[in-house]
Amino acid sequence: MEEKDSSALQREEEKEKKESLVVILVGPPGSGKTTFCNDVMSSTRRCWVRICQDTIASGKAGTKSQCLKSAADALKDGKSVFIDRCNLERDQRADFLKLGGAQADVHAVVLDLPARLCISRSVNRTGHEGNLQGGKAAAVVNRMLQKKELPQLSEGFSRITFCQNENDVKNAVKTYSALGPSDTLPSGVFGQKSKDAKVQLGIMKFLKKVDIQENKTSGKCNVIDDNNSQDSVPRQESCGKYSCSTEVEVENEDKKGSDTLEKSSVGDLSLNEVHTLAFPSISTADFQFDLEKASDIIVESVADFSRKVDNVRLVLVDLSHKSNILSLVRAKAAERNIDSKKFFTFVGDITQLYTKGGLRCNVIANAANWRLKPGGGGVNAAIFNAAGKSLETATKERAETLSPGISVAIPLPSTSPLYRREGVTHVIHVLGPNMNPQRPNCLKNDYVKGCKVLRDAYSSLFENFASISKCCLQKEGNGDSGSKYSDPQRNLMEGTTSEQFPQSDQKIKREDSYDFERNKRSKGILAGSGSKDKYNMQHDHDGFAKSGIHSDASKSNDRDRKTAVAMKRTWGSWAQALYEIAMHPEKKHKNAVIEKSNEYVVLNDLYPKAKKHILVLSRLHGLDCLADVQKEHLPLLKQMHAVGVQWAEKFLSPINEASAPSSYKPGF
Repeated sequence: MEEKDSSALQREEEKEKKESLVVILVGPPGSGKTTFCNDVMSSTRRCWVRICQDTIASGKAGTKSQCLKSAADALKDGKSVFIDRCNLERDQRADFLKLGGAQADVHAVVLDLPARLCISRSVNRTGHEGNLQGGKAAAVVNRMLQKKELPQLSEGFSRITFCQNENDVKNAVKTYSALGPSDTLPSGVFGQKSKDAKVQLGIMKFLKKVDIQENKTSGKCNVIDDNNSQDSVPRQESCGKYSCSTEVEVENEDKKGSDTLEKSSVGDLSLNEVHTLAFPSISTADFQFDLEKASDIIVESVADFSRKVDNVRLVLVDLSHKSNILSLVRAKAAERNIDSKKFFTFVGDITQLYTKGGLRCNVIANAANWRLKPGGGGVNAAIFNAAGKSLETATKERAETLSPGISVAIPLPSTSPLYRREGVTHVIHVLGPNMNPQRPNCLKNDYVKGCKVLRDAYSSLFENFASISKCCLQKEGNGDSGSKYSDPQRNLMEGTTSEQFPQSDQKIKREDSYDFERNKRSKGILAGSGSKDKYNMQHDHDGFAKSGIHSDASKSNDRDRKTAVAMKRTWGSWAQALYEIAMHPEKKHKNAVIEKSNEYVVLNDLYPKAKKHILVLSRLHGLDCLADVQKEHLPLLKQMHAVGVQWAEKFLSPINEASAPSSYKPGF
């Protein structure tokens, strides 16, 4: 009898332990996980604890380990637990499933709602615990959904409930709200419409595609169209042992969803948002450049840029997911293990990336013609049409013609529809090499010269983008993240005050504390000449445009001629601005220049990761980069290094202890 009583008591204790529940919420941002938890907890007799990583560290974002510890502590106290995280991947759920076993049953509630609904909610909400709201939320939702793996009983769940619409969610809330302290729910899978569905039909329409089972023997990606599907998400393709860059296809015909997104703010990027350049493949359409060679150059240029520049993102865009250039670039990017957070491909209209696809790109590239005129079809016509007359006007103010291998950045006026709808602040016109005999400047299959020009084109494009991004980051670092984007050549140094971007359709006024010249190399205007010279392109026998400066004014002196030569360099606008200050530090740059000599100049600069950031620039003509350095320049470089060390020691001195950095790093 005593043995029977002991066994019964043990069973009762185990039953009491199993009365606790771990409910893992599964769903993207905007699917309603937090609302589900709150609705249940406000109307139930069972004691629940909500575990949310966004608030786990005393109201602030914490770690997964902190969530696991808090959940374990709650279970020990006999409470039930909601795990309020996205939990879209099997690996993300695995550790929380270990909380179950003898201690508690583990359930999953899958909020498998349409992607567009989640995007709309995320974009339009305010006061979110994790600050995931506004324009940046759409791209985050899409990016997370690409890795979604629906939960299965084999993972260790005793019960899985699928909610694919609002009524399903309400029913699930009622089910868990009705649970008393000792109540249990039957095991099994409830609400799933198709056991084999990895991605619900309501998500697939967003891109009109679905992954089929990977061919493990060939290692190739298999993709089929589903024209009758409803909503869709970006997906990460698996190509052999590599993970391909993300590709997203946007449905351009569904205007209902885009209207929802257009109502949201598309103002400036926040401090937490990545500056993004969307660009088409240069010269591979109308200019008929070889796709294999072009894809090699794109991947090489992207890889080189990604190594040098952080906190920016590049996106290669084409209209069709059947695009050969996208397929080639994805495969080669995967082979080189390029980080898909820094570079991926996107299928859609480059002028509607945000309103139709939720992808926020503050800069887009235009495959321009050498006259920089609208029309001609393709990307050029689409961008000029989408941006309106203001882009044509702004382009004329900056440049009249363009040489192959060169780009020019144009700030978009705030009146432009492309700025208002899509949040595009700059368009970078870029011209590549032409292999089409029916078009001007054909290289007649000279791929030695063509490849060089195409590399130059991408290098110039990415350099201009980096210049724009650097300027914007410096403004944000100065506490001006709410202001609009302006000319990237302005606001480079600490203390600059500038007109905000809404006034950028007016001529930029030179009233800043540094008052340095605008980047005029595209128009060929000599700095300080005051003339109305224009930079016109003359074409040589090879078909390449060569610059020539034609002035009605008298001949310039030697200093102006040297400036003109420098203006012809393919520098970005930020580098050009630094050159102007270094060569002419006396021109109202008092706050920027903290030391100068005949050989060098020391400038104050802003850098978000540093309390103090200075630049030591050479003033020697012809010494513009490391490639120019000769043996005779070593004494000057040593002197410049010594000056930098002296300033670092001054900043680290006890006199400046209150604001002094803890360490310093030199760079060249």
